[in-house]
Amino acid sequence: MIFLLAAQRFPPPEFTETGHKLPEITVLAPRGPWMEYLDVAVLLVALTLAAWLALRSRSRPGLVALGIFSLLYFGFWRKGCICSIGSIQNIAQGIADPSFAVPTAVIAFALLPLVFALLFGRVFCAAVCPHGALQDLMLIKPVTVPGWLEHGLRLIPYTYLGLAMIFAATGGGYIICQYDPFVTIFRLGGSVLMVSCAVALLVLGLFVGRPYCRFLCPYGVLLGLASRVSKWRVHITPDTCTQCRLCEQSCPFGAINKSTVEAPSRTVKTDKRMLAVMVLLLPVLVSAGVWIGGMTGNNLMRKHRTVNLAERIYLEESGKVTGTTDASAAFRVTGKPVEELYADAQGIRTRYVLAGRLCGAWVALVVGGKLILLAIRRKRHDYEADQTRCVACARCYKSCPQELQRLGLPVPQGVPLAPPP
Repeated sequence: MIFLLAAQRFPPPEFTETGHKLPEITVLAPRGPWMEYLDVAVLLVALTLAAWLALRSRSRPGLVALGIFSLLYFGFWRKGCICSIGSIQNIAQGIADPSFAVPTAVIAFALLPLVFALLFGRVFCAAVCPHGALQDLMLIKPVTVPGWLEHGLRLIPYTYLGLAMIFAATGGGYIICQYDPFVTIFRLGGSVLMVSCAVALLVLGLFVGRPYCRFLCPYGVLLGLASRVSKWRVHITPDTCTQCRLCEQSCPFGAINKSTVEAPSRTVKTDKRMLAVMVLLLPVLVSAGVWIGGMTGNNLMRKHRTVNLAERIYLEESGKVTGTTDASAAFRVTGKPVEELYADAQGIRTRYVLAGRLCGAWVALVVGGKLILLAIRRKRHDYEADQTRCVACARCYKSCPQELQRLGLPVPQGVPLAPPP
């Protein structure tokens, strides 16, 4: 922000020939350090409350109230910034560029939800994330997404995460923040494209539970991976599962794993053969991912302003185009050698290609891992909340007769109950 203010010491140029108008600055005003500490403190308290409400109190109304508070505070009052979802880009740039200083508050917003996910599951998604809270309030009549479509759509966040890390680490910008549709809602304004995307997601969210969280959110990928090893997590029933199947349709996010008490139709020999094929296919997928990722990185690098400028200067120097652009004219005024600009562009190209290959390998590993998991037939005796996908919303609790009995509420007639201990 200091450099931004310093740049305004001089009057901006007037482009009388082209009629170009300088874009308005949309950066939020800086806040005092104590306000950043307040944000971190509120985040920590909200995460603690979410974990207690979801796992200990098992209170759906409490989570809804906390979600409304988070939406008002982190969403509309803080205008979506600082945001845990976008903070991972700062971390990626800080790792790639040691000279880039990442604020302490940003580090806290990136790591605290992950730490809580390692311990308690995705309680951040339950009632602390303003994106999730807004979508949760919009859900009216949930429909079930077909399994094949859900598996395919769930690959998008992994790809989005890889691309976001590429752009952030190579200086290409923060695409998560740039294309966050909910920011336009929190700030009550934005481009036509992003406002349209926000409206589309909200309308879709009336029937599909949390479409952004499930099929787009890159931070949800990290939270899901951390939740797989969480020590304390959501359990639908407070004690014993009686196989009543009442919880089967209670989750609008498809995050309940069904019981597999019945013997699988496939033979063990068939399962082993499918698993062997998927394992052998994994190196092929990774190799293809590295190749495709390298080409993708080579194309994405042209979005970088330095590479774009170098290409324009080369066209002008070689006589393939006539005249100059505002950017090329400004570069020539600096007196910087053209060779130095070319060297900078080549270095950026190398970083983009490497990052693209890593991203391609990452996506290929995700696809290969999902295929391997689908090939493994695991026997499950109880209905369980999926550790990776469950957002700890507490909707499933009231569908369980064991939970109703614990609370002293009426149990549906004819529903089996576990014998008292």
